[in-house]
Amino acid sequence: MNKYLNPYTDFGFKKLFGEEANKDLLIDFLNQLLPEQHQIAELNFKNTEQLPDIPLERKAIFDISCISTTGQHFIVEMQKAKLQFFKDRSVFYVTFPIRDQAKKGDWLFKLDPVYFVAILDFVYDETKEMAKFRRDVALRDEEGQLFFDKLHFKFLQMPLFNKQADELETHFDKWIYFLKNLETFEHIPAILNEPIFQKAFKTAELANLSQEQYSAYEKNLLDYLGVRAAMVTAKEEGRAEGKAEGIEEGKTVGALNIAKNMKAAGMETQIITRMAGLSSAQIDEL
Repeated sequence: MNKYLNPYTDFGFKKLFGEEANKDLLIDFLNQLLPEQHQIAELNFKNTEQLPDIPLERKAIFDISCISTTGQHFIVEMQKAKLQFFKDRSVFYVTFPIRDQAKKGDWLFKLDPVYFVAILDFVYDETKEMAKFRRDVALRDEEGQLFFDKLHFKFLQMPLFNKQADELETHFDKWIYFLKNLETFEHIPAILNEPIFQKAFKTAELANLSQEQYSAYEKNLLDYLGVRAAMVTAKEEGRAEGKAEGIEEGKTVGALNIAKNMKAAGMETQIITRMAGLSSAQIDEL
């Protein structure tokens, strides 16, 4: 039995980063990603269910209102997800914190900066040549000059982080090492034996959960493992069939296989449509 929870589950992610009692963990983590002018002095969680018609897709998204150490206001949209059309969804999600800044009356459209931070347990880059662990994205012109400095995407593709304990160079490295390996740790590694991580380990310890919390986590973990297994199986089947039938058709086959495996595992149609990128009608036909 593992000692610590899986941070990629919705329960584990929220336990570490989405609770009032653990704001200091979130601030410390985000400050490793944000520029000097937007180091966080304080933050508040906003409404995490801004899309009531598709709540499952925002189940692991935190909309965070921040004030920098210099008094500037800005917003962080933080996500943990494994979704089809991930880049499209990322752009779609940032429209909400942008739109919510609209003010009634005489408003000149001045916006607070928005950061979209995604911790991903999958690789979205299409080619190995382009794949890298961290990708910082902003709006730039054809010459690479920054066009708009108030919208930033920060993607962390966790499978591409391969540093071992003796290779960690920065506090940010330590956070990523912690998140990627948390579930496998049996004790606190010497490299992480400092106050902020001591609290993170204590927060993530399964023995500290109530019976009700542990039951919720177990169910959440089974759902996560089921989805992950279905995705892996479908990807392998889609790749094999894609070689014979062509790349585009292979992608379609892969999506259908994802849906088929998830349906066989007894998952709800709404979850399957979200993960496979298919309509409920297509799923009903399987």
